[in-house]
Amino acid sequence: MNRSDFQLRLRELSAGDKRLLLVCFAAALIALALGVLFGAATGLVRARLIDLPALEGYRLMTLHGVTVFFYWLYFAQAGLLLVFSVTRAEGGDGIAWRPAAWAGVALMIAGFVLSETGAARGLPLLYDASPELTAPGTPGTASVYLGYLLLAAGLFGVAAAAVATVLAPVFAGRSASLTTVGFASLSWAGLLAVSALAAVNAFLPAARWALGMGPTPQDYSTGWHILFHNMHYLPLMATVLTWYVIVQLLTGVESIFGARFSKIVFASYLVFVPPTSLYHMFLEPNLAGSVRVAGSLLSLFISVPTVLVFLIIVASLETHARARGALGLFGWMRQLPWRNPAMSAIGMAVLTLAAGGALSFVLIQEKLAPLLSDTFFVPGYFHFLTVGTVTLTFLGALCYVLPAITGRPLWRPGLLANLSYWAAAGVTLFGAAGVAAGYLGVPRRMLDVGYEGAAPGIWALLLSAVGIGGVVMALALLVYVFGLVRSALPRASTRAAAPLPEVDLGGVALDRSRAWTGPLSILVLIGVMAIFTMLAFETMKALPLAAIGGAAH
Repeated sequence: MNRSDFQLRLRELSAGDKRLLLVCFAAALIALALGVLFGAATGLVRARLIDLPALEGYRLMTLHGVTVFFYWLYFAQAGLLLVFSVTRAEGGDGIAWRPAAWAGVALMIAGFVLSETGAARGLPLLYDASPELTAPGTPGTASVYLGYLLLAAGLFGVAAAAVATVLAPVFAGRSASLTTVGFASLSWAGLLAVSALAAVNAFLPAARWALGMGPTPQDYSTGWHILFHNMHYLPLMATVLTWYVIVQLLTGVESIFGARFSKIVFASYLVFVPPTSLYHMFLEPNLAGSVRVAGSLLSLFISVPTVLVFLIIVASLETHARARGALGLFGWMRQLPWRNPAMSAIGMAVLTLAAGGALSFVLIQEKLAPLLSDTFFVPGYFHFLTVGTVTLTFLGALCYVLPAITGRPLWRPGLLANLSYWAAAGVTLFGAAGVAAGYLGVPRRMLDVGYEGAAPGIWALLLSAVGIGGVVMALALLVYVFGLVRSALPRASTRAAAPLPEVDLGGVALDRSRAWTGPLSILVLIGVMAIFTMLAFETMKALPLAAIGGAAH
């Protein structure tokens, strides 16, 4: 599908379908803005730039994790999944099973309210809400678990509507086959449904216990690890599918490997993601040795689908650009529309994914996981992925999708394009300082790590850098949210906006052998992973005390 068809299908949606999508994206942007504010405040508390009682500091930390990880990421995914489903269902007629979609979004909003209320008024349980930190009848505890359960029910409803939207034209005989993106949307919806069931498995026993209706949850940490693993990698699948769609719309370039290969790659998420959750359990003291070995082996495959989609996109772009005369190793990149906010966001997302991905392979090694999992290494590397990769990608996609839905021009596209670079710079400072702090043993979930003056001086310096990077990142994201909200609101002026920068690299004879950048990038990534791993071993060995961490991902 070309860009005009994509935009036309969104413009021709019924008023009810548009309203549903806008409600979903509005909830996503509200969650992002609140989560960013909570996160920035938490960073300032950790950096000792503002002073709060410990309980309130941990409450901010809890609200940040709950709001961003559970609600921003999944409101955005719900909306984009419906967008891709309805635009790529050849012969479709809007969102199918609309009541299920509306009910899903409504349940997610109700869950958001309950989770926020519970975290704000009860004990700060952090985002994994371990029952060990609270007791039945404690104010807010049941609200947190019930909120998560409503979120799960809502995701299941949205996933069902997306599946029905993609398949309805096929069953009605209006389409003979599924498009690549339609097929990928089915895989994405399937993983969303699986994650919803995993959430019920983890939180239903805890909710019954918190309400005084059941016994103490057994094996809560195991259920959490399974859920967390799926909710960790689902946004990555959504991210690379968004790259696949938006890059094609911006450049006119389709995969040079064909639709069948792309479908196989997206289907491989269903093969590689669910079984690889074992490495999240490395910190469990009674985990069998055979399970540890299996987890280590399976962890090597977790990035296979994401790397393959990256190679498809980069090789396709590079081959088309070189066919149009691009020279040099990176000269083909100059032909891409970097002044378009969607393109600049994807570009920064790719770079931060490389950094976060290389660091993640350090953490999922059996020998290093106990040393690093309870250090600031985790939030350091994780923000490369959640903010630099996933959040920037979703914001860039909204820059493309919202104007098509509302018919209104994008607010200050030049500024929005530059915000991607500022956000990436903030993430890089936050992440680099955080990873370095983790290597030097800074605890992960302690707000005051001064140890009454006994802590190394470098700790305070690194946490100050974390705080500064967090502020830069937060300001960029908040302006981004403002710009998207402003774009969706009616304006006094009705003057048509200039079209956003796009290119057309298609329609030329291709030579696949000239696509070098993708394979070279993977080789560099492997080298960087090896360097980070050796640095981790040497640095952690040099620490005066090596402690085995708790089971806290």
